[in-house]
Amino acid sequence: MSDDSAVRPRPEAAVALRPASGGRVEGGFWGARQRVNREVTIPLGEERIRESGAFTNLELAGRGAGGEHQGKVFADSDVYKWLEAVAWERGRASGSPAPTAISDESLASSYGEAVKLVAGAQRTDGYLHTHTQLTGRERYSDLASSHELYCAGHLMQAAVAGSRATGDRSLLDVATRFADHLVKDLPADALDGHPEIETALAELYRETGTRPYLDLAARMVAGRGRELLPLKGHHGPGIRQDRVPVREATTVEGHAVRAMYLAAGAADVAVETADEGLLTALDRQWHDMVATKTYLTGGLGANWYGEAFGGHHELTPETAYCETCAAIGSVQWSWRMLLATGEPAYADLMERTLYNAVLPGVSLGGDRFFYVNALRVRAGANPDDRRAPARGRQDWYGTACCPPNVMRLLSSLDHYVATQNQDGIQLHLYAGGTVRAGEVVLEIETDYPWNGHVDIVVRETPGRPWALSARIPSWSDPSLAPAAPGSYHRIHRTWHPGDRITLDLGVRPRLTVAVPRLDVARGQVAVERGPLVYCLEQADHPGVVVDDLCVASPDLRDGPPLTGLPPDVVPIIARGRAHVHRQTDDGFPYRTATTPRAPDHTGTADLTFIPYYTWANRGVGPMTIWTPMH
Repeated sequence: MSDDSAVRPRPEAAVALRPASGGRVEGGFWGARQRVNREVTIPLGEERIRESGAFTNLELAGRGAGGEHQGKVFADSDVYKWLEAVAWERGRASGSPAPTAISDESLASSYGEAVKLVAGAQRTDGYLHTHTQLTGRERYSDLASSHELYCAGHLMQAAVAGSRATGDRSLLDVATRFADHLVKDLPADALDGHPEIETALAELYRETGTRPYLDLAARMVAGRGRELLPLKGHHGPGIRQDRVPVREATTVEGHAVRAMYLAAGAADVAVETADEGLLTALDRQWHDMVATKTYLTGGLGANWYGEAFGGHHELTPETAYCETCAAIGSVQWSWRMLLATGEPAYADLMERTLYNAVLPGVSLGGDRFFYVNALRVRAGANPDDRRAPARGRQDWYGTACCPPNVMRLLSSLDHYVATQNQDGIQLHLYAGGTVRAGEVVLEIETDYPWNGHVDIVVRETPGRPWALSARIPSWSDPSLAPAAPGSYHRIHRTWHPGDRITLDLGVRPRLTVAVPRLDVARGQVAVERGPLVYCLEQADHPGVVVDDLCVASPDLRDGPPLTGLPPDVVPIIARGRAHVHRQTDDGFPYRTATTPRAPDHTGTADLTFIPYYTWANRGVGPMTIWTPMH
């Protein structure tokens, strides 16, 4: 089977692992999410992107007669991300044994029509950016804000997906013409204010073997951190990752999505050029991010201002930005670091982020979206900003980067399950389906994440011995897991068709606390179960405000299915109390520490926690992940 992986290092790349050459998620948790993505989200995306005017921009640019540009300067990228999702989905559909509501013929037709528009809009020298073409602005004159190279990057990624998933090279021809133009004509010190093209150029090099594409990506990574991008407004160079060179940085900073895309591109460059120093710097930054700048959900970005990271341990739950795109960028970076090093910590963060920071970005029905994913919404919150979680998921956004980003990740999720190397096969994410790697075919049977039982069945195998390594998540019950949590369970032997390995990862409810430096969570607990982070939602607690609830006992139990949520969703029940806090006589919420406080009115109550990704699907109201414990 040919390797159609979303990320495909060259044979000579310095990596510990390589993506499994094929496989498919079928059924189960992720299969259901992919089906909704195919049947609801991707068709909706085409409709919304068409309504936004992005397709019209391409049509007008193709005519060459001018016209008013519609939408943001980066509107082209919405089309390209949607095209990438369609390409991966077409690849999945070609091997699907089950009929779906959206036929492959329908996907192919939509894809072909869009590619024709893109190809028609491209200038003869390879340049393509509809905002610049329709407004008559000078090319590359405002790279800090124009997103010209950002859009080019998403075009290249969509083109690679089309080539690998379906063998259709029509968009790849467009992308390579653009890349050739950049290699020839882009100013030597040119950087885009929004990183993305770095990882795209590296993947285009992997697909075509054209070394100048990788050299250009490496030049852009090396050029970062030298304050070459002009400053605008109150922001300093850090917002665009232009304050410290990547090789010298000790932490991530600035706009969270941009930081993740740059790191992913730098990782691609590091492994393709065998640059151990660059990879070491990225490893250092990743571990610092996890230790000091990552929310319990895996979400990234504490500040609305600049959509940016805060300082160390600045992780306020109610003002968390945690943009869905940042979570997707984190998955992309972690996957590349996993391939480079083989270290299980990267897969652990991928799993946490997928379930708890990516999935909340789309409704269970697949037709509404969160841009921002706060960890707490207080009673009475009703901000004007449409991105605010207190307003609930929206059907689309003026800046619509997140919805098509979710589409392309879910469509390509099959490629992030397993890897291979000379030692054997490694399983990183657990999802029902098949894994194909060379001569080996494995079938995975599991109801994960609702229980921790995973059956791995060997269907095809060579006669020689090889090792099967299955990740044991860091949260696993050490009394049940076959290896230490946060490691791999490795079995090296000669396998036979029908051989079965059964894992029990010990999925059960647990209370989680934060380190003391995370002062906003002191005295509070969070509930987790397996890879899922849980929350309290107002819908399950009528007659009392979520803000007034606290956990009274460490004893947790699984609850019955809840109306309005899928029947397989497992809620968690905890003993709790409802506190109605009395204020001082004048209503001021503070008092002298030595002044006795009037006793609170307290009542006992069962608290119902639901998976965080399911919140706001039964109406919008107060919600919290962190809850006081008394």
